[in-house]
Amino acid sequence: MAGFCVERGADPAACAEPVLDGTHRDLLDALEFARHWAAAGDAGDELPDADEKIIDDALMARMGGEAHEALRLALAWCSVEQWQPPALAVLCRSAEVRRHHASALLPACRDLAALERHDLKCLAYALAILDDEPLVVLHRPTGTGFEVRIGGIGDNFQLHTLLAHVLVGGGHVPGTAPSAESVRLATDPEPAQGRTGAVATGAFELLAPDGERIWNEGLPDDIPVVEGRRLLVLDEPMYTRSWNADRFFPMLPGTAELTRVLSADEVQTWFAYTCWTS
Repeated sequence: MAGFCVERGADPAACAEPVLDGTHRDLLDALEFARHWAAAGDAGDELPDADEKIIDDALMARMGGEAHEALRLALAWCSVEQWQPPALAVLCRSAEVRRHHASALLPACRDLAALERHDLKCLAYALAILDDEPLVVLHRPTGTGFEVRIGGIGDNFQLHTLLAHVLVGGGHVPGTAPSAESVRLATDPEPAQGRTGAVATGAFELLAPDGERIWNEGLPDDIPVVEGRRLLVLDEPMYTRSWNADRFFPMLPGTAELTRVLSADEVQTWFAYTCWTS
């Protein structure tokens, strides 16, 4: 109910604590269920599906301990995904909420998702959103570098579009700038209604300092931290790729601001942390 109220305009910060405390509790309880299950069975036993139909006398006997405790853990295992919509309602509407709660929930969310019995992708992405994050961007073909501050970006498709808008559209590096509609869909505070059909085309290859690809399907949080700054290298695209320009979280506009152009000496210093020279 609190999540629904936030979707209808209630203050997300005021509603966040009960929603995210409940989410955190059930994430931890679901992980505890998995540990009990593994400890009580044979090696290699598959975890059960997250369905309340599994809760029977045999499962309760396998879990052992106090019956009410076993039931609580089993219910958390089966119902934890129900926390995802209200959690997204508060996380996607408040950077303050993300700053105060995300770091505590994200490890548990990722650990549970790794067991491959729950679909928690949206929750994990929301918890990993970076806000007011400085990003050092090196453009390998031109040997130039930039400091960009990002926030509210749901995935690297959106990041890619905004970097192309700032750097290509701003005349700092060569290439084809994204369409105005692609940029609007990435940044407009008003949510996009339905599928627009707008297509964004990749302007770069996104690379980590060691040369590994940073996938568009991934997150800005995937970009490695070097000397206290996330360091991203842009190269010529290996092939033409395009994607639907709608953002991952419709209610969350992204931002990317060029804060300054790096000097030649700074660029050389940052390139020294990569597998290339400028």
